[in-house]
Amino acid sequence: MSDQGAMSEQMKSGAGFIAALDQSGGSTPKALSLYGVEPSDYSGDEEMFRAMHDMRARIILADDFTRDKVIGAILFERTMHDTINGTPVAELLWRTRGVVPFLKIDKGLEEQADGVQLMKPMPGLKDVLATAKSKGIFGTKERSVIHEANAKGIAEIVAQQFEVGRRVADAGLVPILEPEVNIHSDTKAEAEAMLEAEIAGHLDRLEEGVDIMLKLTLPDQPGLYDRLAAHPRVLRVVALSGGYSTDEASAKLAEHKHMIASFSRALTEGLNVKMTDAEFGAALGSNIDKIYRASVS
Repeated sequence: MSDQGAMSEQMKSGAGFIAALDQSGGSTPKALSLYGVEPSDYSGDEEMFRAMHDMRARIILADDFTRDKVIGAILFERTMHDTINGTPVAELLWRTRGVVPFLKIDKGLEEQADGVQLMKPMPGLKDVLATAKSKGIFGTKERSVIHEANAKGIAEIVAQQFEVGRRVADAGLVPILEPEVNIHSDTKAEAEAMLEAEIAGHLDRLEEGVDIMLKLTLPDQPGLYDRLAAHPRVLRVVALSGGYSTDEASAKLAEHKHMIASFSRALTEGLNVKMTDAEFGAALGSNIDKIYRASVS
C-alpha cells in the first residue's frame, strides 16, 4: 500500500486522535506563556517561533506521541519547512512516529460580518499546496468562526470552506474543513443545527472521489453530526476543544461516538518548559491518554 493509501486508511479507521500543533503567529505568545515561556524570554519573531518549535519537537519526540494513540498531527506552515534532529518534520512524523501530517493553510480571519468570520484570502495557495504534497503532507486544515445563528453568514462560511476544500483536493490533498462555532455563543445550539444542515447539502453535491474531513466544535446536542460522519465523502469528523479544559473537552467528546478529538490547548495543558523530561513525558502522556480514551469510547 502507498503512503497515501496507508494514511487514508489510518484517517478512516485508526483508533486515536489528531493533535493540533498549528498555533499561528497570533496565538503563539499565549501558547508559549502557558508553557512557561514569557515574551521577556525571547526577542523578536524568530526567537519566538524557535521557542515554539522547540516545544513542538519535545511533544513529537515524547514516548506517548505515536500512532498507538495519536493518528494525525496538524502543523503550522513554518514547521513544515523545519526539521527535528535533522529530519523534515512531516517525514519524521510519518516514518518514525506513525502519525499522519496535516498543514494549517488559512491566513487568519476577516472582521466579523453576518455573525461569522470568514477566512482571509490565501495568496500563493497553489504553491503552498504543491510544496506540502512534495514534503509528504497528507492534508490541510482551514479555520473560520461562527459567532451567531445567522443563516446568511453560516451559508457563506460553509460555501467558502468547500470552495477552498475543492482546491485542496485538486492538489491531491485531503482538506479538513473547520467552521468553528464559538463555545460562548448565546445561540450555539441553533448555529450548530444550521451548520449541520448546510454542510450536509454541500456534501451531497461533492463529486465522486473528493474526500474531506470536518473539524467541528463539540455540539450541545449529542450525535448531531452523526449524519455527516456517515457520509461517503467524509473520512472522519474530528472535534476541536474550543477553549474547554482537557477534562471538560474529553467528557463532552465521550458523548459523541462518531467524533474523535483534534485538540490543541487541551493537549498541552499543564506542560511547562522547566519540567524534566520525565515530568514532561508523564504530564503529556496523561493528557494523551485522556483524549485517546474519550476518542475511542
